[in-house]
Amino acid sequence: MAREEAEALTVPVRGPTSYTTAENVQPSATERKADRLPSVFGITALSAPRYPPTRRDSLIEHQFGEDLADPYRWLEADVRSSPEVATWVQQQNAASSAYLAELPGRNALREKIRSLFAYERFSLPRKAGGRYFYTRNSGLQNQAVLQVREGLGGTGRVLVDPNNWSTETGEGLRTLDAWVPSPAGRLVALTQQRDGSDWRTIRLVDVNTGAMLADRLEWANDTAIGWVGDGGFLYARYPAPPEGEAYRAPVYDKAIWYHRVGTPQSADVKVFATPDHRDWNHRLAVSSDGRWAVIISSASTLPRRTVHVIPLVRGRLAAGAQDWPALPIAAEMTDDWKFIEGIGDQLWFITNAGAPHYRLVRVNLDRQQPGQFSINTVIDERLDTLDAGRIVGRRLILSYLQQGASYAVVTDLNGHPQRAITVDAIGSASGFGGRPGDPETFYQFSSFNQPPSIFRLDTRTGKATPFAVPRLSFNPDDYVVEQRTFPSKDGTKVPMYVVRKRSLASSGAAAPTLLYGYGGFDVALTPGYSPVRMAWLEAGGVFALANIRGGGEFGRAWYDAGRLANKQNSFDDFIAAGEYLIKEGIAAKGGLAIQGGSNGGMLVAAVINQRPDLFAAANPDVGVMDMLRFDRFTSGRFWVDDYGSPAREADWRVLRAYSPYHNIRPRAEYPAILVTTADTDDRVVPAHSFKYVAALQAADLGARPHLLRVEAQAGHGPGKPVDKVIASGADVLAFLAKWTGLPLE
Repeated sequence: MAREEAEALTVPVRGPTSYTTAENVQPSATERKADRLPSVFGITALSAPRYPPTRRDSLIEHQFGEDLADPYRWLEADVRSSPEVATWVQQQNAASSAYLAELPGRNALREKIRSLFAYERFSLPRKAGGRYFYTRNSGLQNQAVLQVREGLGGTGRVLVDPNNWSTETGEGLRTLDAWVPSPAGRLVALTQQRDGSDWRTIRLVDVNTGAMLADRLEWANDTAIGWVGDGGFLYARYPAPPEGEAYRAPVYDKAIWYHRVGTPQSADVKVFATPDHRDWNHRLAVSSDGRWAVIISSASTLPRRTVHVIPLVRGRLAAGAQDWPALPIAAEMTDDWKFIEGIGDQLWFITNAGAPHYRLVRVNLDRQQPGQFSINTVIDERLDTLDAGRIVGRRLILSYLQQGASYAVVTDLNGHPQRAITVDAIGSASGFGGRPGDPETFYQFSSFNQPPSIFRLDTRTGKATPFAVPRLSFNPDDYVVEQRTFPSKDGTKVPMYVVRKRSLASSGAAAPTLLYGYGGFDVALTPGYSPVRMAWLEAGGVFALANIRGGGEFGRAWYDAGRLANKQNSFDDFIAAGEYLIKEGIAAKGGLAIQGGSNGGMLVAAVINQRPDLFAAANPDVGVMDMLRFDRFTSGRFWVDDYGSPAREADWRVLRAYSPYHNIRPRAEYPAILVTTADTDDRVVPAHSFKYVAALQAADLGARPHLLRVEAQAGHGPGKPVDKVIASGADVLAFLAKWTGLPLE
C-alpha cells in the first residue's frame, strides 16, 4: 500500500464539505474502566491499564448532509514536530509497556522466538560477471550481510555489513533494502532505508575493494535500479519534499533519472517524466542485454498501467532526455502489464489485456522503423492465474497461482511445455532469478512449517540441487498444513489454510486460534514461514490464513469482488472464516484471535465493529483506520481505486459505513485489542492508529484492554531489525495468548 498527509484544523476538507470547530472539551474519562476488569472466558485478569487522558475536540464536519465528529484530528500532527502528540505517544507506550510486562510467559515467548530465528539463512543468489551475490544472516543478526562469491564453488566474503552502519551521524537507523550488481559484477548499487521509511538513499560499492563510493542519491522511493553497462544506471525519484513534511506530505512528479557513476546527483539526467500526470508512479527495468529500458506507469493500486520503452545505447543517456524518445507500447491505462525480459528486439510481458487470469505475450520491436511493433500471444490464459515469469537460458519459467499457492512451469521461448517444477507439499516456490543464456536459476520453497530452502536448477537437464537448506530447531513433520474451503455469507466458497501440530489435529481437540487476513489490492497471500507464528504453533496454538475476496488469489474477478462497493464481501468472508473455525471445533470457543497488517489492519478493526462477540482478542497492525481521510497523506491517493474516493458521495457513503474510526459501537463488549504501529510509517501514517485507539479508549466497550504499541525508528514493516521483530512478536503473541487462553508456560 502507500501513504498519506496530515492537515491542520484550518484546512478545508475536499468535496462538498465544511466544518466548524469549538473550544476543547474535557479529556475523556477513560479511567472509568481501570478498576473493573473481571475474569473473562475463565481467564484470570491482570491489573487493568489506566489509559492516559486524551484531549477531545468538538470538531464537527458537515459532509454530504451528515454531521460527523472528528474529535482526535489533532493526533494527525507529526510525532516528530508536535510535542503534544509526542507526549501522548509516550504515555500510551508507557501504559501498554506496563501491561505487557505483566503478561505470563512473555519473556519465555521472547526467548522461544529468538531460538526460532537462530538459523542460518540466505537470499536467492544473483549472478553477474561470474560472481554470485547474496545475503546471509548467521541467525540473530539484526540485518543480513551482503556477500559475494567468486564462482559457484568459491567461498563467500563480506561485501557490505549494514550492522556496522553507525547511527551516530544523526541519519537514524539505516538498513539495507535492495541491491543490484552491475552487469560485469564490478559495482553494486544498494538502497539504504532510514528508520523504516519508504524513502531510500542509493549508494555504490566497489566489489573488488568493498569501499563505498562517494555517489549518494536521495529521495528515491519505490524504485528499481536498471544498470546501463557498468558506467551508470536508471532509477526513480521524487523532488525533495517540503522541509519537515517528508513523512506526511503527498508526493508528486516522480521521474526516471540516469546517474553516471562518479558524478553528483545534481548532474543526473531526467530521462522520463509525465508533467501532465503529476500523480503517476513510474517503475523501470532494463533488459538483461542492455538494449531496452522499460517504464511502467500507474495512477493507483489498480492493475492498470501504461508501458513505454526507450532504446538504449551504452553511455549515451547523458546526452539528454530529448535524445531518448519513449515509445508507447500500451499508451492507455486500461490493463495490467508485467515486464519479464528482453532478448534483442523482442520483449516478453504478462498482461491481463483480454485475459482476467493473465496471458504471456511477446512484443516485437522494429529498430529500423521506430514506433513500429507487433504483439503476439505466446501462452493463452489458463484457469490458474499467471503471476510472474523469467527467462533463464533459453527457457521461460512461469509462476502460477492455484488456490492461494504457487507453482512453476518451464517452457521454451515459444511457450511449448517442457516440465513442471513440483514439490510434494503445500507451499510456495518462488524466485527463479537468472538471465537469458544462463544455464542455471535459483528458487526457494517455503511453507508455514518450512523456512525457505534454496535450490539450484539446471535449466538444461531440469535437475534441482540444494544450495542452502536451513538447520532447524523443530521438525516440520510435526505439523499439519491443510487447505479447507468454507462458505461465506453469500454462499461463495473461500479457501483457508489451517496449520497446527499433528498431535492436535489427530486428537480433534479445539485450541486457541490465530486467524490472519488481508483481502485487498490484488495481493495474494501464499504459504510462508514466520518464526513468530511458529512460536504460536509450538505453544499449541492453531494458525489459519483466509484467502478472502479482494486479494489476488483467483484473478481479477476475485479482486473486484472485494473492492469499492463490494468491500463488505471481504469482511463477510473473514467473519465467516472465524465462524467456520469455531463450528468445526478447530478454534476453541472464546479462544479466537484475529490479526492483519495495513489493509489487513483495517480489515481486523472493521470486523471487530461488526462482530465484536466473535473474537476474544485482536491485533490490527499499521492499519488504515480513518477511511474518510486516507487520501490526504503521502501516497494515499493511490488507494482510491481500491477503496473509493472520500470526495465522491457514493464512495463516501460506502466508506462511512465501515470506517473503523467512525463505527466503534459504544456499550458493546469488545475483544482485547492491541493496536500496533510505528513512528516513521510513511505508507499508512500512524495517525490512523492514534485516532482509532483514542476513540476505543473513550468508548464504553467492556472490561478488556484496548492498548497502543508504537515502535520507534521503524516504518510499515520492511527493514525492521531482528531484535525489534522478536520484541514486538513476543508482546503481540503474549497479549493474544492471554486473552485466548493459550498457555505459554
